[in-house]
Amino acid sequence: MQTRFQYRYRTEERTVSLPVADYVARFRDAERFEACCRACPAYGRSWACPPFDSDMEACLSGYETALLVAVKIFPEESSLPLGESLRLIRPERMRHERQLLMLERRHGGRAFAYAGTCLHCPEGTCTRPSGMACRHPELVRPSLEACGFDLGRTVSELFGFELLWSRNGLIPQYLTLVSGFFHNAGSVEWDTAGEVQE
Repeated sequence: MQTRFQYRYRTEERTVSLPVADYVARFRDAERFEACCRACPAYGRSWACPPFDSDMEACLSGYETALLVAVKIFPEESSLPLGESLRLIRPERMRHERQLLMLERRHGGRAFAYAGTCLHCPEGTCTRPSGMACRHPELVRPSLEACGFDLGRTVSELFGFELLWSRNGLIPQYLTLVSGFFHNAGSVEWDTAGEVQE
C-alpha cells in the first residue's frame, strides 16, 4: 500500500546489544503485558498480536544475543494531531521491518517488529478472526511488547531517554519505534543509514 502524503521528519537512532537471558530477566513481565494485550481490541484478531501458537519461553531461550533498536522520530511540523502518528511513523516502520527481515535471512534468528497495526493487509482484513492462515507469514513479526517486554523501561534504562505520550490530542515532541533481533550469530550490525542490502 502506498502512502500518498508523508510528513517531513528527522530521526535519531540507537542500538544496544545484550544477552537475551539478561534482557528477559530484567525487562520481561509476560503476565502484566499479556493482561494489557487482552484489553486491546486487536487481541486474537491479528496474526501480529497474542495469543501466539508457539511457546514464547522456548523461542526466546533459543537465542544468545538481543540486538535492540530505538528510533526517535521528530516531526518538522508542530501541533500535528495524534491521529496522524501512524502516517508519520510508517516510512520508518517499513524501513525497520525490511531491515529486520534481511537480518533474519542473513543470520537466522528472530525479528521483533513495532507494535500496532499490521502493514501487510488492509486494515480490518486479517484472516485470523475467520480462522484462516496468515496471508504473509514470511513478513509478519510480533512486537517486543506482545512478547511481554517492558519498552518504557527498555528505552529509559538501555537507551537513556523516555517514551513520550500525547497531550491535548497532539503528537509529542518525538515518537519512538523499538524493535529487536534475537540471534546466535555473534556480532550483528544494524545499518543506521537505513540502506537494506542483501
